[in-house]
Amino acid sequence: MQYYSLDQLGWKPFFQHQLSLDELENSTPARVFGVERSNIFLLTADGSCSIAITKAIPDLAVGDWVLIDSDHRFIRLLDRMSLFSRKAAGTRVYRQLISANVDTVLIVSSLNDDFNLNRIERYLALTHEAGVEPIVLLTKADLCESAETFLDAVQALDSMLPVFAVNAHDPASLQSLNHWLSPGHTLAFLGSSGVGKSTLVNTLLGGQIQETHFIREADSRGRHTTTSRSIHLTSSGVLLLDTPGMRELQLVDCKKGVDQTFTDISDLAMQCRFSDCQHKSEPGCAVLAAIQSGKIDERRLINYQKLMKEQACNTATEAEKRVQSKQLSKLIKSVKNIK
Repeated sequence: MQYYSLDQLGWKPFFQHQLSLDELENSTPARVFGVERSNIFLLTADGSCSIAITKAIPDLAVGDWVLIDSDHRFIRLLDRMSLFSRKAAGTRVYRQLISANVDTVLIVSSLNDDFNLNRIERYLALTHEAGVEPIVLLTKADLCESAETFLDAVQALDSMLPVFAVNAHDPASLQSLNHWLSPGHTLAFLGSSGVGKSTLVNTLLGGQIQETHFIREADSRGRHTTTSRSIHLTSSGVLLLDTPGMRELQLVDCKKGVDQTFTDISDLAMQCRFSDCQHKSEPGCAVLAAIQSGKIDERRLINYQKLMKEQACNTATEAEKRVQSKQLSKLIKSVKNIK
């Protein structure tokens, strides 16, 4: 069995400061490295273990830090440095956890028909809401004759955003990431199916760990290769968190993240004549003036308005669901008391 120090597993002073003296002596910090339907897989300084999922254990995300006792029983979840979540796919109204305690997010998009600025902005909003540094990786650069055009289009979203065109199969092509490949640093990969996330993980690990599939030539879409979330350690001590491809990424409670992704629009909105300007046909709208002058692309405003409306709707629906759940619990309790 291979052993790792807590620092190698991503332990930081942020987590250390949460422990009481009793917990320092009688509990063991463990990081969630994988979650399946009935089991949670953990890594500690003493090795690996697993615990069964029960109703007493809160929803955990890959990357979480928890405390366990000497018998590998769950004690409590530590506060998170960052958390990625989304509205669960479909009609069910609940929040699905994606990953936690991530240091840097690699937003992966391929240089084929999958390339979509609206989708990249959606991932950026999610990343900014979590307070995590984003990097955009444009894969399949070896198959694209006009990579610079795509690079310029993404860079135009944010002049300070790190953007790289890479060949996911070529380790030399990934040297641009060396600054972020430090021991104990957790990198998460986000992107659609078939963009090369698992291939990137395999290349950085130096071997075939994650299964990969070819994409369909007809529409450049890939199959779901990764079906669960998991963390892998590279030989240099970097932690890589792969996630399943998400064709549906609904934002919840993400206003701050959307505003930060569209700072050009949100800053201009403060200059509009009316404080409640909808940027549609109102007189004195600074945003519409910027579009007419060519300073801002109209596509960007349309996507900004779409994401703002979506996150507000999902947030309100989730809040209503919580209220209904509390009311139902009170009703059940009162009925039991009567009986």
